[in-house]
Order: sequence, then C-alpha cells, then structure tokens
Amino acid sequence: MHTNPTGPTVVERELELRLILSPESGIPVPARLGYHTDDPYAVHITFHIDSGHPVHWTFARDLLVEGVFRPSGHGDVRVWPSKTEGRSVVLVALSSPDGDALLEAPTPQVSAWLERTLRAVPPGTEGTQLGIDDGLAELLAR
Repeated sequence: MHTNPTGPTVVERELELRLILSPESGIPVPARLGYHTDDPYAVHITFHIDSGHPVHWTFARDLLVEGVFRPSGHGDVRVWPSKTEGRSVVLVALSSPDGDALLEAPTPQVSAWLERTLRAVPPGTEGTQLGIDDGLAELLAR
C-alpha cells in the first residue's frame, strides 16, 4: 500500500449551524466540517452544544453530497435540502441513543467545502487513496 509522502490532506471548514428546537426557534452551534484523504469515504462533523465535550459524527461523504440536492440517507443520519427565509439550507437529522438533533447548515458554505473535498479526492477514486486498487491488482496478478 502506498501512502502520500506528505501525509493525508485535511479539508476543514468552520461554520455556524443552527440546532432547530421548534419550527420557530433554533440556537447557533459552532461546528467544524472535516474531511481526511486517508479516510476518503467519510465526512466528519464536530460541534459544541452546551457542554464541555464536543460531539463528533462521521458518515458517508456521498450522503452529504446527495443531501444538498435531494433527500438522502435513512436511519441515524438523514440529509435534505430546504429553504428558510429565502435562503438555501441543508438539514441534517441525527439520531442516537442519547437523543435526536435537527441541524440546519447554509448550503453555499457546505457546497463550497464539499467541492474542496471532491477536488482532493474525486468521486470514484476513493479506493486509490487507500491503495485498494493496488491490492486488487496484486491479488489478481497472482
């Protein structure tokens, strides 16, 4: 397996999400979107809600890419586009044994960050980042 000599590329973005409490109210939540080329299928969201401990979620990059345009995902993570006060937003519903959260993110910022991740690792090339293709070629050559 070959690795990038300079180490993995990390694409991060700080942004403010809104934790939706009811149709009329929400609270701002500082968050960080993270993408690591050595974990090319996943995106990471870290946010701080009323506690000293940040909350980390990891899910498929494809889910977020698709969720910008149409409802995507099921189970623990669901993502879909919406509008609020004339602005385009992406809604992310998270479910865990600890409870559920509905977060709203500004579409332009999420899209710009996703574009950077797609430039770092174009869709369909994730396996080459992990050396999977090399491993397969080696297996098949035997």
